[in-house]
Amino acid sequence: MNFLSQPIPSHPEPDWSRLQALPIEETGDPLVPLGLVTSPIRVYPAYFHLGVPGALAECHVRAPVLTRLQQAARLLPAGIELVVLDGWRPLAVQQYLFDTLLAAMRDHDPAGSEAEHQARARHFVAPPSADPRAPSPHLTGGSVDVTLCDGEGRLLDMGTEFDDISPWSYSAAFEAVARPGPREGEVIENRRLLHSVMIRAGFTNLPSEWWHFDYGNQSWAWYSQAPQALFGAMSLPGLQQRWQRQVAVFPR
Repeated sequence: MNFLSQPIPSHPEPDWSRLQALPIEETGDPLVPLGLVTSPIRVYPAYFHLGVPGALAECHVRAPVLTRLQQAARLLPAGIELVVLDGWRPLAVQQYLFDTLLAAMRDHDPAGSEAEHQARARHFVAPPSADPRAPSPHLTGGSVDVTLCDGEGRLLDMGTEFDDISPWSYSAAFEAVARPGPREGEVIENRRLLHSVMIRAGFTNLPSEWWHFDYGNQSWAWYSQAPQALFGAMSLPGLQQRWQRQVAVFPR
């Protein structure tokens, strides 16, 4: 068995309080847009196409994350391509996603406690946070949501849709199927392929989401056992901010 078909290990959820206590030594690596990157990855900003309020029509990641995405894509077999669905995420979008999922949890189980709803929602959407000591993972530019497609842009079967909140969304869920049928066998191999190339390129995976991978942020530091994270919260500088920085260095 080559590394592209290694079984996906079943990791526990992180201890979020300890994860968020990990120190951040910010590198200052910039956010870069992926729209101009034509090879070897594809870009499809999923939340923009889903009409999520405030979602960007472009995917941005930290520069070292792009390098690792390209490394992962080059490890794929011929005819299979890496698709980026989301990267850096504005805080307002994170708030919308968390609130929408939390509302669905409350509607489904009105008798449940708020603490239970919050805990269940957190499995799939991080609570929005711009706290410089514990920012939401996607706000750092170090989190990416990815999948695979064939050479003609048709998405491979990963067992669930992106952002599915069923137990089958856990990365290792299909590894537990005792007697996989043809379709389940295909899903297992597709997930193993995605997981293998991303891990080989230096990412870590969030166990509850087959599509979610991290580099440089606190989630990455937790699962890679790094002493500190490299990326804190990041914002996209607008034109006004750029000009203000440039004016500040004008000679008098």
